[in-house]
Amino acid sequence: MEVSVMSTGKRLWRWRSSPLRRREDVIEAWIVLAVWLVVVVCGGVAALVTDRSAEHEFAQQRAHRHPVSAVLLSDARHGVTADWSTDGRVQGPVRWKAPDGSARTGRTLVDGGLKAGARVTVWQDDRGRLSPSQPTGRGEGHVEAALFGAAAALAVAAPAFGAGAVARARLDRRRMARWDQEWDLVGPRWGPRMG
Repeated sequence: MEVSVMSTGKRLWRWRSSPLRRREDVIEAWIVLAVWLVVVVCGGVAALVTDRSAEHEFAQQRAHRHPVSAVLLSDARHGVTADWSTDGRVQGPVRWKAPDGSARTGRTLVDGGLKAGARVTVWQDDRGRLSPSQPTGRGEGHVEAALFGAAAALAVAAPAFGAGAVARARLDRRRMARWDQEWDLVGPRWGPRMG
């Protein structure tokens, strides 16, 4: 208990009235308080808003993207270097039925090596347009939304910490300059200089 009171007292020393406290110490205390308020409040709000927005977007994807069976119209070349994805799929033309029953054609990613006429599952929106991928699952969506929220909080916190560090460094330079001035006044009274 005594240790925590002492450490808190050390942290708050700039706020106490003291003949040793300088103007720069008070300014530094306000800067530290402002930085932490920005980090906690603004970072928290940014994280929450981003998390909620991402969750909403993923929920909209799940609600409006639907799987549908499609027919591959031409062979999907295997090992093609153009129009490929990192998971080995390639762009291929497909035909599917839209929700209104009309036939549609388009290009989407399919497994490489499939022959024309193969059945593939594609994702379409409510209007029958192809979606680039299946919607993000609920669990994966929670994780991604949390990561986006953390990134938003970091995007707010990093500049705040940086600005605080720059301001504190300038205050340190001012303190050192004042200490040099005071030493020039007091130092000769302590005796002759060596060197």
